[in-house]
Amino acid sequence: MQTAKSQITRRKLLDAARKEFARHGIAGARVDRIAAASSVNKQRLYANFTNKEGLFSAVISDAYEDLTRQVPVPDTLEAARRYVGDIFDYHAKDRTLAHLIAWEGLYYGGQDFPDREARAAYYRDKCGTLNEALGRIGLTETAHLVLTLIAIATWPYVAEQQRALLAPEGEGSVSLRETLMRQGRAVVEATVAQAAQPQQSRPTAVESA
Repeated sequence: MQTAKSQITRRKLLDAARKEFARHGIAGARVDRIAAASSVNKQRLYANFTNKEGLFSAVISDAYEDLTRQVPVPDTLEAARRYVGDIFDYHAKDRTLAHLIAWEGLYYGGQDFPDREARAAYYRDKCGTLNEALGRIGLTETAHLVLTLIAIATWPYVAEQQRALLAPEGEGSVSLRETLMRQGRAVVEATVAQAAQPQQSRPTAVESA
């Protein structure tokens, strides 16, 4: 059981490490800088997290927990329609999670990474709930829908240079958020409508190309 002091120490390390990893990635992050920024010595860091990879795993898990508290995976059709806007707003306020996701992908690729099964179980549970809310369109379709909505909302903050080039702030009367919200809603409606069609009447990949 952690003491209040140890919880404070862990929080300081997680907060400092989140900024360091978001800026430099796993390979480029430096334990010395994290220790200095948190005012916690390296021995305590290693005692809490074993190594740098263990610290990154704890940081990104903590970041996902924060995202889940503020923007839960949708469990109703209306929440699914709003999801892109909610995720976009979260990243607009704090870009660090989007950067952590990008660094994690570059470092681990599609291979095993720490806490993979715990994260997979979380999404299986949430996608199961959303699948029910959408009229049982299918777990695979629901998972693909969630992935698509996350991609629409998050990519502008993963590739900030593309956002700056394609959607510079202050240009035009329609905001990027409005556009992405509209596109997100369209994806939700199309997915639900497609799932409602009888199997034999659904277009094949060739027909829909």
